[in-house]
Amino acid sequence: MLEEIYIDLPASDNSIASLQLGSVVYLTGTVYTAREGVYNRVLNEGHPLPSGLSDRSNVNFHCSPAAAKNEAGGFDIGGVTATASFRFSQYLAQWLDLTRTKIIIGKGGMAEADYQNILAPRGVIYLTTIGYGTGALLGRGIQDVEAVHWFDELGIAQAMWLFNVENFGPFLVESDLQGRSLFAQQGKTINKHLDALYEGLKEPALHRYGETKNRTDELI
Repeated sequence: MLEEIYIDLPASDNSIASLQLGSVVYLTGTVYTAREGVYNRVLNEGHPLPSGLSDRSNVNFHCSPAAAKNEAGGFDIGGVTATASFRFSQYLAQWLDLTRTKIIIGKGGMAEADYQNILAPRGVIYLTTIGYGTGALLGRGIQDVEAVHWFDELGIAQAMWLFNVENFGPFLVESDLQGRSLFAQQGKTINKHLDALYEGLKEPALHRYGETKNRTDELI
């Protein structure tokens, strides 16, 4: 049975250090969303962070919320869909230094070198959503929207949202403070005998632009 861990936010150094690869995590406190729209606005365009952000939360959720305005003028969140985190590697070192973020939540993970060179040296770990289609399940953990920033400029998906959450999860611990990655470890195990599956087959016929038979090539 997988170990379940419940963490109050902002997450303490001790809480983060206790997380082991493969454990299941639930969060209670404040989580903020930020992806390329926010990163570009702050890091490239020079807009200041929302006041007090780093004191309120140290958890960055790479996500696109399903949000709708309600009669009270606020927002109801129906679900939150995680976004692939490897897309944001170019921003992360600077963002983590600026915000003192200690947990990143997303899906798909990142390049193994990013855990070792960007996250681990800064005491940051990565949590991944478990499977696809869990947006509505995660949405149940959101109690309310504390604030939303740059909604008019960036839109629903790219704005920065601050969610008050309770038992928010489940998330899987995908990286640790030593820079080890669960995805990388399991990927190596799965790929170890992959070449044997293709022995004796004809070379693939590649016709579309950008296609490759080299599995080390990453096409985005």
